[in-house]
Amino acid sequence: MTDRLNVTFPSGPDECHAWLYLPEGGGRRPVVVMAHGLGGVREMRLDAYAERFAAAGYACLVFDYRHFGASGGQPRQLLSIRRQLQDWRAAVAYARSRPETDPRRVVLWGTSFGGGHVLATAAQDSAAAVIAQGLFTDGVASALAMRPDTSVKVMARAVRDVVGARLGRPPVMVATAGPPGSAALMTAADAEPGYLALVPNDALFSNQVAARFALDILRYRPGRRTAKIACPVLFCVCEHDSVAPARPTLRHARRAPRGEIRLYPDGHFDIYLGEPFERVVTDQLAFLARHVPIGSAPGEAPGPTTP
Repeated sequence: MTDRLNVTFPSGPDECHAWLYLPEGGGRRPVVVMAHGLGGVREMRLDAYAERFAAAGYACLVFDYRHFGASGGQPRQLLSIRRQLQDWRAAVAYARSRPETDPRRVVLWGTSFGGGHVLATAAQDSAAAVIAQGLFTDGVASALAMRPDTSVKVMARAVRDVVGARLGRPPVMVATAGPPGSAALMTAADAEPGYLALVPNDALFSNQVAARFALDILRYRPGRRTAKIACPVLFCVCEHDSVAPARPTLRHARRAPRGEIRLYPDGHFDIYLGEPFERVVTDQLAFLARHVPIGSAPGEAPGPTTP
């Protein structure tokens, strides 16, 4: 039986809300810290992954970024790379502080845009392992994957948003996912239906973010940090990814000293549901069993393993 607690932890002047999954049995457990991608909230299938990890004996901390979901922060739907990386550091610190968890066995798990965040975080933090799926690694590559007409529309709104913010106006919003050719951050044919299919009816979710984010994404290239990550990293790469193109992702993944790459014949949004989900979560559980096994003594890091 797994307990799921509603918890909060401070990040900057606000609080992040999270679920803490605690598997049955005593002892300090390895803990998987988890967060979503571009504009996503934890109800968008992160619970499905956490339930599987918890059933295998891992504690899980699943949090919403500030400005999204149940977490604090104003204005709402503000996607700040700097603040989200702060949230990751705060989440890891909180996970390590819990009496039920082993502070030396913290696993970072990120999906999509969050997959880039775990790379950036692990390059500066001594995590036990990293799992990144459908991961964003290169802002330039993702921008080039957008249609030119979409880029023009989004950038126009981004400039209006930045100017408005300096004048104290409410944010100018842009859709997170929309139909091809629309003013949205993700407009591939599978983006809007795939993204919205993950949202349950009761989620605190809005399919929009402050448009100023579009001016920041080009400078964010977390894939460049893979060579600095000392711990094992599992890269779960979708071969038909329309949002985070596989080619630059693989180039960055191959530079990780202890990287393991798994390729899936799926699109960006497929791996959250059905058979693709089963394939990817099975690989992730096997990776955890190899590198952060439940049977290790509390605080004891497992020895080197061969993939």
